Amino acid sequence: MTATPTPVRTLGVEEEFLLVHPADGTPVPYAGRVLERAEQDRAADDRTVYKPELLTSQVEGASGVCTGLAELGVQLANGRRALAGAAHASGALLLPSATPPLSTGRVPTTRGERFEQITALYADVVADYQVCGCHVHVGIPDRDTAVAVVNHLRPWLPTLLALSVNSPYRYGRDTGYASRRMLEQRAFPGSGVPPVFPSAAAQEAEVARLVDCGVLADPQMTFWLARPSLRFPTVEFRTADAAATVDEALLQAALSRALVHTALDDLTAGREAGRPTAGEHAVGEQVAAAAVWSAARYGLRGPAVDPWRGIPVPATSMVRTLLRRTRPALEAAGDLGLVQEVLARLAAVGTGAERQRAAGPDDPAAAVRALAADALRPAAGAPSPADDQDTDPSAPAPVGARGEEHPP
Repeated sequence: MTATPTPVRTLGVEEEFLLVHPADGTPVPYAGRVLERAEQDRAADDRTVYKPELLTSQVEGASGVCTGLAELGVQLANGRRALAGAAHASGALLLPSATPPLSTGRVPTTRGERFEQITALYADVVADYQVCGCHVHVGIPDRDTAVAVVNHLRPWLPTLLALSVNSPYRYGRDTGYASRRMLEQRAFPGSGVPPVFPSAAAQEAEVARLVDCGVLADPQMTFWLARPSLRFPTVEFRTADAAATVDEALLQAALSRALVHTALDDLTAGREAGRPTAGEHAVGEQVAAAAVWSAARYGLRGPAVDPWRGIPVPATSMVRTLLRRTRPALEAAGDLGLVQEVLARLAAVGTGAERQRAAGPDDPAAAVRALAADALRPAAGAPSPADDQDTDPSAPAPVGARGEEHPP
């Protein structure tokens, strides 16, 4: 198909966080009181929507619709400060980790018909599913184009995960994985890299089939790492672990938007997804799954799987390939400087998973302290609003803070 070359300018980010006890770092079921306090203390210009998650030890902050990284960075920082303040007033710490480093047992499920339906369907899989992600929405003009864009995104999703890994600990032990969250997510039906679909109708029919099979609670509950939104004209990236810092959330947002831009350019030029060049193969589901597993296991400090050639390569080489591929889009959006700065910082100090481990080898409590400090670390290197000149406020708005429901 050939897509209309509509500029994709808008962004929204949903950040999920854990609530832990300040003394021992274990999860606490304080979401209700934290969210109530955040609403009570809301600033007049606060556009963040604060929402519960599946378990009562989790909260979410969803940004409003943004046109540039500077605006988005301010909103994310303000949302984190508000939630951290509400958590402190409620006797908890806000923790930007994709799994709890320490845990003494299960916490209650959030009340509500949908959460109860999810718990009844998935049983033990969600009984202690305290995992948190960083979800990016990018505006897209229509659902058929969104599906075609997701087809192009498939090979890059493992690299986005490798950049975001931030969950090495579980139940007080190092799991050996950089993203334990991704392993837990793989327990759900239809998780991982999405299949290739020829149209939005085909994608919707497959989701409806899974609902009819009884393995999805409803059509909103797909576990693919990227998908078209059901309610908004966006592509949603569900790949990344919870971001330790605002800058790492902005890195995911910038790269996600650049990948969408690049996919739209390919579609405009008549380049469909899945057509391999010389020496390459179409990205099959098994190799894609292997690439996700390798990213979850090693992050940036080990082998990755080249999804086109089906061979192991250094993870850093996949990052360089991603940067070359998206550089024109990053430059056009004014995002290249921030991306380069954050990538250089990750190379120097490590991913969230590496920093958790470095805070205190075999000491998850030290990781908790480091994460709590990272949550409110000021963003650095974001462009000023004046630098975001290639923006189009009239472009399709992502979900941002508009209240779309999401699976856990």
